[in-house]
Amino acid sequence: MILVADSGSTKTDWGFFNTQDNLKIFRTSGMNPYHQSMDDIRKIVEEELLPNTDGIDIREVSEIHFYGAGLATPPVCNRMKDMLHGFFANAEVSAESDMLGAARALCGKAEGIACVLGTGSNSCLYDGNGIVGQIPSLGYILGDEGSSAALGKRLLSDCLKRQLPEQICSTFLKEYNLDMDKVLDHVYRQPLPNVFLASLAPFLSKHKEIPEIHNLLTSCFSEFFTRNVITYHHPWLPVHFAGSLAEVFSQELKDAADMLGMKIGNIMPSPISGLVDYHMQ
Repeated sequence: MILVADSGSTKTDWGFFNTQDNLKIFRTSGMNPYHQSMDDIRKIVEEELLPNTDGIDIREVSEIHFYGAGLATPPVCNRMKDMLHGFFANAEVSAESDMLGAARALCGKAEGIACVLGTGSNSCLYDGNGIVGQIPSLGYILGDEGSSAALGKRLLSDCLKRQLPEQICSTFLKEYNLDMDKVLDHVYRQPLPNVFLASLAPFLSKHKEIPEIHNLLTSCFSEFFTRNVITYHHPWLPVHFAGSLAEVFSQELKDAADMLGMKIGNIMPSPISGLVDYHMQ
């Protein structure tokens, strides 16, 4: 039996399988060794994953492919491998970055450009097996173009600077109970301003048919393409996306890509099904 996992800071999807017909998927809390201790991560496996694996004999798991946020260096990857091996003693364990997981899920064995759009954004150039080029995301202050945090930041700025029609701005500020003072407090004084900014993106999804909102979205996604994807200098490759944000705004992504002469490939809300397919091959 093979176990594949796709882990971020908020959730982890686990897929146990022998064949496509014998696939079981579980979800637990997120696991990110950059922000959590290994003891905390071990506790999630003990308390959330193992008690819910009814009908699965973990002694039969022979391979584990774990893809996760925060797995940026070999020492961190090794600690994750050792932790998992403590629970799955008969398994050969690999631990890789969530970006590689997204690339393998989206592109399979083919060359392509893989992108992730969530609270932040990321991308890479993939050769069919591994990452061969990567533009740094740089976080919500210096980068993260096209992310939900970037969309929220643009929406706030456009409303407060009167770049959007007054009716849209007043509806938005009233719905989120915001004014200038509250916005500045959230962004400059409160913890996790990127999470606050990302929480505003649902307003855009509800009103994306309004021409001014559509233009805002295509402008933000065009910036993602020009500052990240185009820099790989592989215009013939399809550009694939993972993340619920990409699914929600798939049409706007395609519109931005069309304006730049780029081709959109696969769009997946979550990489787990694509990772199962990749490792089943």
